[in-house]
Amino acid sequence: MSRIIVVTSGKGGVGKTTTTANLGMALAQRKRKVILVDADFGLRNLDLLLGLENRVVYTAVEAIAGECRLDQAIVRDKRQNSLALLPAAQNRMKDAVTPAQMRQLVMALAKKFDYVLVDCPAGIEQGFQNAIAAAREALIVTTPEIAAVRDADRVVGLLEANGVRKVGLIINRIRPEMVEANDMMSVEDVQELLAVPLMGVIPDDERVIVSTNRGEPLVLSEEPSRAGQAYSNIARRLEGETVEFLDLSLPPKGIFSRLRTLLNTRII
Repeated sequence: MSRIIVVTSGKGGVGKTTTTANLGMALAQRKRKVILVDADFGLRNLDLLLGLENRVVYTAVEAIAGECRLDQAIVRDKRQNSLALLPAAQNRMKDAVTPAQMRQLVMALAKKFDYVLVDCPAGIEQGFQNAIAAAREALIVTTPEIAAVRDADRVVGLLEANGVRKVGLIINRIRPEMVEANDMMSVEDVQELLAVPLMGVIPDDERVIVSTNRGEPLVLSEEPSRAGQAYSNIARRLEGETVEFLDLSLPPKGIFSRLRTLLNTRII
């Protein structure tokens, strides 16, 4: 049975689309047939992150309206032929599609793909209702900021109210040095507040920005990165593997660093 997973958060700018692109590519690397559905009508970005923007001819709206066949709207990735994208329309608003239409569309895709990952727009209005219409599972993406966590908590409740009870948590942009200095919420803090099973922790990494601008998901990079490894590990966990979480704790300070701290303390 195909797995239909919505990637959501409530708050914008926490990394939903980056997560969707990298998880889709990582699953395709594992020979799974994956389609990514951009549900952000009016503000699509998933095609850019995949480097497929120049290949978009038709969108989900045209497919729903019967102006093209569904297969015509699907864009195949040349790097991984088992990965595909169904883009959103930039010139239509979120109310151009109803939840019932979205459910019908996603269920049609589920007959052809092992995974259907739906990239949910920010907010909890019409776009959110469209994105979760056919979802059987959800991945909540949040950053360790109180506003993002509060919005994520609201979304968890809405998902449960709509019958989506299999929910996993992805914490994005963790900075261990800030956590140690008590300037950022820890993974444990976020888990305690949301009470959702942890699927992955993504360290803050400048290469995410570079990969986004190039349209090349981090998991494709020949130069290994901890963020790319974290995304690959989440894909493995989705597949049912038991994978240890990356150790994001700061290395212990050396003797000279400890001596310097001690001397500074005494001077003060």
